[in-house]
Amino acid sequence: MTTPIQTDPKSATAHAARILGEAIAQVQRVIVGQEHMVEQLMVSLLAKGHCLLEGVPGVAKTLAVRSFATVVGGDFARVQFTPDLVPSDIVGTRIYSASQEKFDIALGPVFVNFVLADEINRAPAKVQSAMLELMAEKQVSIGGQTYPAPKPFIVIATQNPVESEGVYPLPEAQRDRFLLKVDVPYPRGNEEFEILRRMSVQPPEPQPVLNPEIVLRLQDQASNVFVHNLVAEYIVRLVLATRTPAEFGMPDLESVIQIGCSPRATLGLVAASRALALIHGRDYVLPTDVQAVARDVMSHRLVLGFDAVADNVEPTQVVERILAMVPPPTPVWNAQQRQQAHQQHRHQPEFDNR
Repeated sequence: MTTPIQTDPKSATAHAARILGEAIAQVQRVIVGQEHMVEQLMVSLLAKGHCLLEGVPGVAKTLAVRSFATVVGGDFARVQFTPDLVPSDIVGTRIYSASQEKFDIALGPVFVNFVLADEINRAPAKVQSAMLELMAEKQVSIGGQTYPAPKPFIVIATQNPVESEGVYPLPEAQRDRFLLKVDVPYPRGNEEFEILRRMSVQPPEPQPVLNPEIVLRLQDQASNVFVHNLVAEYIVRLVLATRTPAEFGMPDLESVIQIGCSPRATLGLVAASRALALIHGRDYVLPTDVQAVARDVMSHRLVLGFDAVADNVEPTQVVERILAMVPPPTPVWNAQQRQQAHQQHRHQPEFDNR
């Protein structure tokens, strides 16, 4: 599928929002409910980040990723992580060719646009280190040579939070590589009934809407979404509040948070907020966009203290507290500023008073 290139910025933003809405709607034909998870998968793709889905077995994590990859287009591979996996199983290895008397490189299954790392917390340390290079540098080193991953490229991983046998908890360094960590809950009662009705007969099939070329254009468009200095300052204050909460009126969190968010969280908040703004048809970021992605961007990057863990304090609760205590920017417009905003940032009139 090809789409014409829009020259007018407003029409380009509206066109991008329309085709992104079509793509999300196609995934929703298959996945009942879980609107937040599907939207965050699209945010990860537009922001060029990786996504970690956490939920009990059977809540359609794998089905959602497979349907998402079909709708977005490009190559897709599913890797089932097990405790006996070795790095060459996923990245590839050198194979001796007797006829040519030399070693050939056999690339692994991860050289696709979408890698579904199923139950990633079952993989041992060596496999996790190979995944670190793949996720951070989007390349793999085999036999002294470097092989880049195709573009676009994202890793969507799943993990089961309830099992403990044969499970290796992800190290903090690898958790930090994921742009988003999305909790996938049980469906609600009416959604469960719709799952029964829709999936007990012939399940619906998603239709492709995008392709890799369009995705690359949309990623560039998302990276150019305007972020006001006040919104950028708000993002920085949210991250700083996880490191020195007492300076932001939350001294009780000093003993709760052992390690705050890294600068990668700051960059992640900006990238995810831009992607969400584009999905919603805007070419500028609002503080509400930051608040909508903050929980999934920041919670898995926090390391809580021993007492907080013993008291069953969840990182998401800490992020919610920070969002409630750190005030967002409140723009005050006068006639001159309003006119400048129209000319410089192309704000739509209905959003001027927000």
